[in-house]
Amino acid sequence: MAAGHGRMNAADTEIIDLTPENIADYGVCGYKDVDKHLELRKKIAWFTTYYPKGLRIKALISKEGGYQGMLEYIPGEYAHRPVNAEGYMFIHCLFVGFKKEYKGKGYASALIAECIKEARGAAMKGVAVVTRKGPFMAGKNIFIKKDFEVVDAAEPDFELLVKKSHERAADPSFKEMDAFLKKNRKGLFILRSAQCPYTEKNVNAIVASARDTYGLKARIIDLEDAEAAQNSPCAFGTFCIVHDGEVISYHPISNTRFINIMRGRMK
Repeated sequence: MAAGHGRMNAADTEIIDLTPENIADYGVCGYKDVDKHLELRKKIAWFTTYYPKGLRIKALISKEGGYQGMLEYIPGEYAHRPVNAEGYMFIHCLFVGFKKEYKGKGYASALIAECIKEARGAAMKGVAVVTRKGPFMAGKNIFIKKDFEVVDAAEPDFELLVKKSHERAADPSFKEMDAFLKKNRKGLFILRSAQCPYTEKNVNAIVASARDTYGLKARIIDLEDAEAAQNSPCAFGTFCIVHDGEVISYHPISNTRFINIMRGRMK
């Protein structure tokens, strides 16, 4: 199999491996223009750093529809979520279908199967993933269909699932997430990592709104590596907003949403 290419799942659809050499050609998560999007440049730099550590992105490419899905995974010790998952392959992201005609075709299942196959080939304990009922992450149902089991949960609606290669393997688990909140009981903090390209969008506008509308100086904390992300106060790991020791957003949000949240808090 040539580097960067995978098998066909349908007549016009292929799963390919993104690499540091070809990722700019395909883009990630809807971002395609390296010159235009700082988010993409940061993601490519992050990907290039972790690729030698086992980070992989499988992209679903259609001849007709173009980029229609992806699965990102990494050995658990480098997971950018607050989890104890050493020895497991850990899935960061899964989505399929910028266009609705690519949904419900079994592509997500095929992507997960690629990860399971690689984990087994590397004699790993299994595959783990964080899901949620809320937005910005895959729901658990697609993983339950692949015989994953829920082994842990975190506020407000996150669940940690695992499909083990060996029954006796220790379960992965969420790490404690309150250390940052206890230490930072006053002030506004935005924590983010380049793992998720959406953590760049809207942040400058949120900082400006915090300053101009509420007189708050937001502190941006860039989570530079896996260790920092694993010490996040939120199970999403790569983005959260904290105000006065409380997580007020568990995923990237718009400036309008931030204003609405703060309006309720500043009454």
